[in-house]
Amino acid sequence: MPKECDHTSVGILVWKNHSLLLIERKLFPFGFAPPAGHVDDKGSFEQAAHEELFEEVGLKATALRLLCEGRKENQCRRKNGTWHYWKIYEADTTGEVVGSKEETKQTRFCTKKDLLLLASKTEQYLSGKISGEDWEKSPGLEPVWREWLKQLNVI
Repeated sequence: MPKECDHTSVGILVWKNHSLLLIERKLFPFGFAPPAGHVDDKGSFEQAAHEELFEEVGLKATALRLLCEGRKENQCRRKNGTWHYWKIYEADTTGEVVGSKEETKQTRFCTKKDLLLLASKTEQYLSGKISGEDWEKSPGLEPVWREWLKQLNVI
């Protein structure tokens, strides 16, 4: 039986040379996204941000800055996981990027042009022009991240 959703999530933006670190998710919800995850029993949003960043890409945050927060309708793989209250951080980091073998297909730093191409693919998927099967094989931005990156004026 799937774990119950706690409806709290964090996302962490890591920049390098004007490019944003994204992972391609191996598990639902498919798509490219910054490191992110549920808060669960991690104690705080900030602690969850530290743990998710390390778990998904092997980086340690030396500083976290809260960029925005709010509720978004977005599906996760957990029971009743139809919405989340998010806190989005920007992080200064140390270490080398190493993607989680369990959660990531790949990691990559994306320029604004790359992000716009991924966002365009997401729009095609959401409008039914790309099938779920094709999306899973070659996705764009995870839909909730298309929303966040637009709200943050990244795309």
